[in-house]
Formats: sequence, structure tokens, C-alpha cells
Amino acid sequence: MANSRKSSLADLANDVVTVLPAGSSILVGLSGGVDSVVLLNLLHDLAPRFSWKLSAMHVHHGISPHADDWSKFCVDLCAGLGIAVTVKRVDIAPLHAHGVEAAARKLRYAAFAEEFCDYVVLAHHQDDQAETLLLQLLRGSGIKGASAMPMVSDGCASQKIVRPLLHCTRDEILEYAHERSLQWIEDESNEDVYYPRNFLRHRLFPMLEKKFPAYRETLSRSTEHFAEASELLDDLASMDGKDAISGSTLRMDALKSLSHVRAKNLLRHFLHRMNAPMPQAVQIDEMLHQLLTARNDADVCIEFGGWQMRRFRGVAHVFLRQAEFDPDYVLAWQGEARLVWPATGMLINFLQSTGQGMSLAKLRSAPVAFRLRRGGEALRPAPRSAIRSLKNLFQEHGIPPWQRDRLPLLYCGDELVCVLGVAIAVEYQCKEGEAGMRLEMG
Repeated sequence: MANSRKSSLADLANDVVTVLPAGSSILVGLSGGVDSVVLLNLLHDLAPRFSWKLSAMHVHHGISPHADDWSKFCVDLCAGLGIAVTVKRVDIAPLHAHGVEAAARKLRYAAFAEEFCDYVVLAHHQDDQAETLLLQLLRGSGIKGASAMPMVSDGCASQKIVRPLLHCTRDEILEYAHERSLQWIEDESNEDVYYPRNFLRHRLFPMLEKKFPAYRETLSRSTEHFAEASELLDDLASMDGKDAISGSTLRMDALKSLSHVRAKNLLRHFLHRMNAPMPQAVQIDEMLHQLLTARNDADVCIEFGGWQMRRFRGVAHVFLRQAEFDPDYVLAWQGEARLVWPATGMLINFLQSTGQGMSLAKLRSAPVAFRLRRGGEALRPAPRSAIRSLKNLFQEHGIPPWQRDRLPLLYCGDELVCVLGVAIAVEYQCKEGEAGMRLEMG
């Protein structure tokens, strides 16, 4: 087994050429440990053959007292190989509540996402995969979590994350490093069995190996089975949600028409599409119960992981919980093409038009500014129509209640001109052929 694996390590191109095409820009996650040093060495040897543009990033977490030495080691290693390297310093303190390992991992991936490249290549191997699977199972993860780490996955934007050593063992990587007389650093925390991953590595796995020598390959096959099952569940959810999911909304009638387990599967699929944190199983059950059983006029608001799930007119909306805002805030407009509206964090775009939107001539009659709703506002939305309260207009246009107090109201002097996406006061509407201005929120 060792010989066949060693051969695949020495000829890594056979494993990665299909996912690392010629001419690709490749960023290697370089910790300085033996795994990432071997990966960097292999890719460096292969780069001329495939015209890869190779670079590396070392994330400096500042956790260890030796962190500065590790950064220097990575910089010196890359200098000797002629590889560009970036050292990214991150502050783990704000995420410490999530646990040191989880916080460090989150910050690493965020750092990789900031770099421009086609592929982020990481040195995870078969032992890492086995550890990840057991940790996920011990946390009660579902099928998707038990799929552990894929060989290729989507990163941010157009990046892909590749783990070409995923079928190689830690011992095989060490053997390769010794044969090449490579140098690397040892993280002293890797011996601390307080951390769950280290406990599995140093205490549990040695016992497993005595009874089940092929446990790494067996667990790796299990992750592949879980990944296939997860893909089938995603396909089922896509069919169930085909006409039910639109942007950040999910129709309740689609959930009600499904069995309980399929409804849960669709809800998880919806949250995953939104990149929302996945609630625990008991929270998913409670979320589904509240969405489906509350009165039609009930103000359903479910908080989870800094996000909110709300229901309005038979539709569930999911979004990041919005920050508090100053109800007296005023934002003046002085001809800018776009402004940021703090109450929603969205852009207001000003688009010049002819015969559409608001009359520019009218807007120039007094200072123009955006304000928030205070209550009692009204306008006439069309010729020969009655003056309408904003409350009635919001109801007619299906504006959810939690958005109504955050929408920007445009004033010219003391006169209400426009409520974005709802109505323009008839007195300020652009006439045919007249220079106008349209507003869009994006």
C-alpha cells in the first residue's frame, strides 16, 4: 500500500490535472507543517509542466508564542523556491466563543477568499478526513456534515478549493518528506489532547488501527457514500422547491404539501442556499412548527445564529439580523450617483431618465434628503386618486412589516416625494419628454 501511495504522491499530476488545468493561478495554504510543505514542494516541481502561477499564503493567528517564527519559516521557504508568499495576520479574539479551532478555521478561509486566484489548494489528507468524519458524527451532524471534506468544492466568488492529498495518509506524507529531506515546523498544540481532533488522533485512532488496520480507507469510503446521499437529498429538495424558492423567500404552501421529513429537507436546502448557519435538528423542527402552525396574521420571527426567519402572507423570509438604526437619521442628496442607506445597508442608485421617475426640475426647488418613517405620512400616488397613508400603500404593495420602518422616504424640503419601490407623489412625477430621475435599491 505504501509503495502505491508513494507513487501517486511523486506523480501528483495524474491526480490533479483534471482540476488544476494548465495556466491556472494556484494559492497554497501554507501552515509550515509537514503536510503543507510536502504539497508546496510537489506543486512547485509540477508548476513548469503545467504553466501554473503558484503562490502561497500563511495565516498568522497569533495563538502560539512561536507564531512569528512560523511566519518567518514560511517566508524563507517560499523565497528559496522562488514562490510569492503572503502572510495574513488575523485576530481570533472576536470569534473565540466559537472555539479556538473553529475560529482559526473560519479566519483562514476568510483570508483565502480575499486573494485573487483560480484555486486554493489545501493539504488535507486521509487521516484528516477520518478525524473530520468522526467529529461530525459526534456532534450529531446530518448527512451533509458527515460528507466531511470533498476533493473539490466551491470557494468564494470564482475560486475552487482543492484537496489533492485527500487519499494519502499522514505516514505516506511523512515518508515522502523524509525521502526529500524536507524541513518543516511542528505545532506544539498538535500534541494537546484537550482539543477533540488531537484526542482522536493520539488516543482513539491508535486503538482503532490495532483492530481495524484499514479504518482510514473505510471511513473515507463512508464519507463518499454520505456525499452521494447528500447529493440525492439536494436533488429532491431542488425538485420540491422548484417553484417555491425565490431569492431569499420560501412559500409556505410548498412546505405544507410535503411530508415532515421532506419539508425539513427543503427547509435545510433553502437555508444552505442562503449561506445561513444551519440550526440544530431540534431547532429545525421548532422552526418548521412555527412557520406552519402560527396564525396567518401572526408576526413569526425566529432568531438563529445572528439571522432571522420571518413569515408574511404565506411566505418565509430569511436574512441576516439587521443592526439597530437611528430613527432620526437624515441623509442629504447633493447629486451623487449612489448613496448607502444605513437602515438597510443597501445602495440607493440614481438613474437619469426621460419621462420616467421624478421630475428633476421639481427636485431642484428645495434641498433633497432621505428620512425614515415616523408615522402619519401620506401622499397622492396618481392623478384623481385619493391621498393614501403609507400604511395602506405598504399593505397594497406587500411590503413586510419589518421593512416598513427602514425604507428611505425621499423629501424635497418638507414635502414627501417618494417611497422607494412603492410610490411617487403625483406632484413630482415626471411628465412625458421631461428630464427625470429614477431610484433603485440594490
